[in-house]
Amino acid sequence: QVQLVESGGGLVQAGGSLRLSCAASGHTFRGYAMGWFRQAPGKEREFVATISWRGGTTLYADSVKGRFTISRDNTKNTVYLQMNSLKPEDTAVYYCAAAPSISSDYDQYAYWGQGTQVTVDS
Repeated sequence: QVQLVESGGGLVQAGGSLRLSCAASGHTFRGYAMGWFRQAPGKEREFVATISWRGGTTLYADSVKGRFTISRDNTKNTVYLQMNSLKPEDTAVYYCAAAPSISSDYDQYAYWGQGTQVTVDS
């Protein structure tokens, strides 16, 4: 069974940092691009960042560019999202997802984790 499990969320003060992890099982990880999306209360799920299978290509939403870094360790079947200089508007449930190729399009992602809450206190 395909599984993506996020961890690392929590409560942090504005300006602080968090690192999210997403562990993948089975064949999900191999050959797949991985992405992070987020959804705040009352808002639609939005793209945050994505990384190609070999890690050579990354894309970021303008709102997080320069503050967030996506990376992956294919030996551990894990993708990471390092979040620095966090702002209250970054508060959301963060989801990782897998897609056949790198994309910022929500519809391209076939597999999703259950999400992890990130709360940034001002």
